[in-house]
Amino acid sequence: MYNLKITEQQTSLVDQVEETIRNYFRVQNLRPGDSVPPEKDLAEAIGVGRSVVREALSRLRMLGLISSRSGRGMVITEPCIFESLKRTAEPSILGEEAMLELLGFRITLEIGMTQLIFQNLNEKHLADLDKIIEHGKEIEFSEYSTASEYEFHSKLYEITGNSTIIEFQNIIHPVLVFLNERFREHFLPINKEIASRKKLVTHKDLVDFLRAGDREGFHRGMIDQFESYFIFLKGKSVAGGSE
Repeated sequence: MYNLKITEQQTSLVDQVEETIRNYFRVQNLRPGDSVPPEKDLAEAIGVGRSVVREALSRLRMLGLISSRSGRGMVITEPCIFESLKRTAEPSILGEEAMLELLGFRITLEIGMTQLIFQNLNEKHLADLDKIIEHGKEIEFSEYSTASEYEFHSKLYEITGNSTIIEFQNIIHPVLVFLNERFREHFLPINKEIASRKKLVTHKDLVDFLRAGDREGFHRGMIDQFESYFIFLKGKSVAGGSE
């Protein structure tokens, strides 16, 4: 083992040990399936007690970076990209600012999916979207029920064929539901104003763009459909955060 002694820093001892072990993995160029030194060896190399190393390793295990294998001890594993987000994307523990940041990220992601959607789009996808629209529930001013909104946009994520994008949608869904319910009264006047400018875009409009093979129209339509969110988020930013 290398000498992994840590230096005094303004972080907890466990934090320092966790980062030291991470750096060791990088320096040694360890890959999924490679063995991790035993807890005892790590403790001796770093110069700390085994209980500290055990807690640091527990953190890495929770993140999916390492796992225990029968007969092999600890090994490097390929983590789920969103493992940490899975554990924290709960409206009950996230602050409003963090949830609004996730909303902004989701909007940016969906607008940027145009190329992938058109690359993979087929007739079955269009038929599925038609069914979603047919059974969907539009409230007013192109605002949809939570279930209809989720089903339609989930289908768009699915069409991209990108499993990471699909997983992200599933993880942040509870946050989006919470925000839509929490700020519903804020969106109605915004949507009314957008409607007065004849810029409201429906789910059917988006599918029409897809069916016509109009990439530019679809991309522009996605931006227009999210305009109420852009206005809302800008207002929250100007207001300096939550009310």
